[in-house]
Amino acid sequence: MTKLKNDTLLRALLRQPADYTPVWLMRQAGRYLPEYNQTRARAGSFLDLCKNPDFATEVTMQPLARFPLDAAILFSDILTIPDAMGLGLYFADGEGPKFERPLREEWEIRALTVPDPWVHLRYVMDAVSQIRRTLDNSVPLIGFSGSPFTLACYMVEGCGGTDFRQIKTMLYQRPDLLHHILDINAQAVTSYLNAQIESGAQVAMIFDTWGGALSHAAYQEFSLRYIGQILAGLKREQGGERIPSIVFTKGGGLWLDSIANSGCDAVGLDWTVNIGEARRHVGDKVALQGNLDPAVLFSTPEVITAEVEKILSSYGKGNGHVFNLGHGISQFTPPENARTLVDAVHAISRKQRQSDGGR
Repeated sequence: MTKLKNDTLLRALLRQPADYTPVWLMRQAGRYLPEYNQTRARAGSFLDLCKNPDFATEVTMQPLARFPLDAAILFSDILTIPDAMGLGLYFADGEGPKFERPLREEWEIRALTVPDPWVHLRYVMDAVSQIRRTLDNSVPLIGFSGSPFTLACYMVEGCGGTDFRQIKTMLYQRPDLLHHILDINAQAVTSYLNAQIESGAQVAMIFDTWGGALSHAAYQEFSLRYIGQILAGLKREQGGERIPSIVFTKGGGLWLDSIANSGCDAVGLDWTVNIGEARRHVGDKVALQGNLDPAVLFSTPEVITAEVEKILSSYGKGNGHVFNLGHGISQFTPPENARTLVDAVHAISRKQRQSDGGR
């Protein structure tokens, strides 16, 4: 296999020495970039953008053309799996994703089946393969999925941005039904991520966007348990190369120990967590990814640089840090501020490594 020209992200995720701290941004291909909006307009809709490998490749590459990022992330959506299950995904203008057929009846839940990623989600695998060819081994490609619980939230509620009344009612009244959904989802996510890896993804990331809405006990039983099931079934090597995994639970700061013990290689942190304290807490068990508040990017270059330095200094000496935002970049972010962030991470971390003697 041809060696990557820039493998800094992979080295950081595996806690190996690197010359600087790598950086990529959650939602780095998105509405804050004018070229993305132009491509989306040409595609006709968000779903058409996701389901056309040419368009998906084009928008995946756009931020890399602007900024010296250390990774590409597949352009797709976390709801591709429930869409492939036949729930009728659609996007209402200004309202986000919705499902025509949310899961409410027991017979619907019992009838759920695991989609074949090579058949029902072939467009994603084709996009992964095409993106890898286009990247030409410049930087690694991150593949991803939503977590079983996060997917279940949309599948049961029928949309995002809810008070979780439907799914939490099911959790406490009919936990057997929710466990059935989660088990099917975990099987589907494992198969989906492994297919992405076989198609060329070099990192696997699980987005547990809504895990933080759960109580402590419910998080362990209904979210992390199934994330662990996925991690146990993931391909850890492809073409002789190690495939690192990242788990990001938004609002999961209280459960860092549990997440670090789940079998992942790296834990993503939201902006509410002090990264230095998180590192002291989990030790060298896992790498850490994060965790600048995305709202910092609405400020000035001086403020952005200062906030970047705070996080890098808090993490401290040594390896195992991937710089990122504490959640996705806002559509209102000036692109030049994203550039300031990327440049600051590279420059400051290089200087720190040199003063540390390369440690």
